[in-house]
Amino acid sequence: MRERALARLRAWPIGTNTGRSGGRRYSVSKSVFAGGRSVKLVATELGGTDYISLNLYDLSGGARLFPCEMPVEKVVTFLADLVED
Repeated sequence: MRERALARLRAWPIGTNTGRSGGRRYSVSKSVFAGGRSVKLVATELGGTDYISLNLYDLSGGARLFPCEMPVEKVVTFLADLVED
């Protein structure tokens, strides 16, 4: 599931778009830095209270996912199910 989640994150369009995950609708903002080696994603549930925030760093030793103050499992599950609206 983690590889699928990372693939979805990399494929997600840059900027702010709407998407669905876990049956919920989100506003999803993705920013890319350092020539694509750093990715920040923030998702806010539309009409709800859920919030997802993470950073991904592509390091020489491999990709490192850093959720912001939430369990990594929550972020991986969200990303694995994320589809464009």
